[in-house]
Amino acid sequence: MMGGPRRNQTNDQIAQKVHPVGRERKKELLVHLIKSGDWHQVLVFTRMKHGANRLTDYLNDQGISAMAIHGNKSQGARTKALADFKSGELTCLVATDIAARGIDIDQLPHVVNFELPNVPEDYVHRIGRTGRAGAQGEAVSLVCVDENSFLRDIEKLIKREIPKEIVPGFAPDPNEKAEPIVLGRTVLNPNGSRGRNPNPPQHAGRGGRPGGGGGGNRG
Repeated sequence: MMGGPRRNQTNDQIAQKVHPVGRERKKELLVHLIKSGDWHQVLVFTRMKHGANRLTDYLNDQGISAMAIHGNKSQGARTKALADFKSGELTCLVATDIAARGIDIDQLPHVVNFELPNVPEDYVHRIGRTGRAGAQGEAVSLVCVDENSFLRDIEKLIKREIPKEIVPGFAPDPNEKAEPIVLGRTVLNPNGSRGRNPNPPQHAGRGGRPGGGGGGNRG
C-alpha cells in the first residue's frame, strides 16, 4: 500500500482505545498503565502548558522519568528532552499540540491522550506519530465525563467508534457530572457550546484550568 492515511483518517496500524476514567484519577491511571504494561517511549499529550508541567512532576514523583516539551521551554531544553526520549533514557515525553509539531520518532510504540484535544483534527495528528513505516502502534485516550463531546466529535471525524475499555479498579463514578473545561478566555461546555471565561488568566491570553485533569497555557 502506497502512501499514508488520507487527511482526517487514521492509520490501520494504530490500535486505538479509550479508557473511561474519573477526572481526578487520570494521573493515577496513567502511572498504572505505564508500570503494569512496562511501557517505554510514551508520548503523552495535554491541552495546556501548565498541565504538562504538573503531569511531568507527578510522573517523576512516581518514579517514571518524564520531561515536558512546550512553548515556554527553551530550544535547548526541548532538544535535550527529545534526544533523551529518542535514546530511551526518558520514558515519557509530555507535550502540547503546538510543541509536538515536527516531532518525528521512528518506531514510537505508545501515544497517550491524557486530555483529548478540543479540535478533532489534532487527535489524528497526535496519534499519527505512532504506527509508522509498517510498525504497530498504540494510541490510548484517558477520557473523563467532561470530554465526551470531544470524543463524539473525534469519532465523527474519523468515521469510526473507538473501542472503550474500563481498566479494573479505575471505573468512573456513574454519578460524576460533566463540568465545563476552561481554556484561557474560552469556556467549553459539556453540550459542545462555547462561552467566555468571566475570570480569564491575568498573565496570558490563552490559559486556564481544564476540568479534564490539567491546566496552564496553550503551546
